[in-house]
Amino acid sequence: MKLIMVSVLERQVIDFLGYQWAPILTNFLHIIVVILGLFGTIQFRPRYVTGYAAWLVVWMTWNVFIICFYLEVGDLSRDSDLVLTFNLSMHRSWWMENGPGCRVTPITPPPSWAPEDHRYISISGCLMDFQFIEVAHSSLQILLALMGFIYACYVVKLISEEEDSFDFIGGFDSYGYQGPQKTSHLQLQPMYMSK
Repeated sequence: MKLIMVSVLERQVIDFLGYQWAPILTNFLHIIVVILGLFGTIQFRPRYVTGYAAWLVVWMTWNVFIICFYLEVGDLSRDSDLVLTFNLSMHRSWWMENGPGCRVTPITPPPSWAPEDHRYISISGCLMDFQFIEVAHSSLQILLALMGFIYACYVVKLISEEEDSFDFIGGFDSYGYQGPQKTSHLQLQPMYMSK
């Protein structure tokens, strides 16, 4: 679970740097649900762990969407401002300008259509295109979520078995009542009284 938290926190920082609001919100939700899943595991609360497992299905679906978005599957376009930034900014992935080996060159004068408060740049020399870095991040998240889902299902199974096998003191267990197993000279016997 530590690896999941570290990777999602790293992703959260990168998305904050790129002003990508939809991923920021989903990463934040994921962090909260991971904490609840940890709490449920530590406190033996199967509902929390089950909720964590259900969230992981949504999280994997989100990451499949991110992969499709950056690879431009179907009608998706990574040049759309609406999807990841809610049309609040013109920002893109932080990796676009800061990827391994990328050189950013400002273009002067900027085109007439460029907003005054934004810079117009040229990016060259990248060892790996930003969309493939984003796809790798999402693929890692899917792999970690799949392992987390399997772990959550296992924990719920263990907690459920433990609850089923619990025997109240002097109570009944799941196989019916069993009499005392120890023989002792202090063993109490029922006493019948007649009138």
